[in-house]
Order: sequence, then C-alpha cells, then structure tokens
Amino acid sequence: MMQTHTGGCHCGAVRFAVEAPRGAPAQTCNCSLCEKLGYVHLIVPESRFRITQGEDTLTLYTFNTGTAQHFFCRICGVKSFYRPRSNPDGWSVNLRCLDDPDTLGATITAFDGRNWEAHASALAHLSATP
Repeated sequence: MMQTHTGGCHCGAVRFAVEAPRGAPAQTCNCSLCEKLGYVHLIVPESRFRITQGEDTLTLYTFNTGTAQHFFCRICGVKSFYRPRSNPDGWSVNLRCLDDPDTLGATITAFDGRNWEAHASALAHLSATP
C-alpha cells in the first residue's frame, strides 16, 4: 500500500512529495558524492514524485557523464532529490530529507557506488512502475 511522504531542504524553500510503500528499499552509497553528503537513496518512478514548492530555487550540478542531474537548493545547499544515472526515468529522494523518515520504515542496504559500473544494474528496476 502506497503512502505519501513529504520532505524538503533545510531552509524550507524546496518541498516535495513522494509515494512509497512501508518498508520500501533504500540504499546508502559509498561513491565520492553520496559518501560526502550522507545521502540515503529512495528511488521511485517518475509518477510517484513531485516538487510541490521551490522549483525556481533549485540549481543543477552534473559531473562525469552528465546523466545524473543533482538538484540543490541554492539558498541552503541541501540536495533533497536528484535524477539518478541508474534510473534516469525516476527520482532518488534523500531519505534523510523526509519530514518523518521513520514512518516509511525503509529497508536500508549498502550499495557499492565506488564500483558503479559493475553494480548499477542492481538498481535499474527501482524506477519501474509495477
């Protein structure tokens, strides 16, 4: 059963809503960016994510292949969500940016992002709509 969860950046300028079932899978990642940010990925299909406030406050950062689109609040600098390279048809929400992450009861596993090319296929199904 899907539940709607809300969240946002630190200053509150950017807000979003995401639909996910209780116990949804989430991943920590040890890649150079996620490790520094402490990002915990909740990857969902496009249809289950929406920006509800502050889209004009977002700034975009890309690197390497330029496929992943990392959006940051230009006021506080927090990355609440992004369009991941592994799931360009979906969104990755930072579990830590949910207003009440405990209500999701996410199942968190480790992902080896340092060796992304060898493991990316393990994430590809997460943005598929069942």
